[in-house]
Amino acid sequence: MKDPYTVILAPILTEKTTSSIEHVNQYTFRVHPAANKIEIRRAVESIFNVKVVRVCTRTKAGKHKRMGAKMGETRGWKEAIVHLRPGEKIDVY
Repeated sequence: MKDPYTVILAPILTEKTTSSIEHVNQYTFRVHPAANKIEIRRAVESIFNVKVVRVCTRTKAGKHKRMGAKMGETRGWKEAIVHLRPGEKIDVY
């Protein structure tokens, strides 16, 4: 995965992630499922021109949904929590 725009898919903006942006200077992104921490770090640094201190990733499983008599599952995703150097900012709004 070379292109940083295929690694970082979208920012995740909830009340919890907005609070972590303000207090701890960490941002949460939805990333490609095959991306590793090194690729995520390089993508964030090249797209937003900031220095990344640490990257934490987690994989979210899809949820079970019923469609009539059949059971199905929504698609899972991978998210990355990116910790930035103090004083650095990303404008995600």
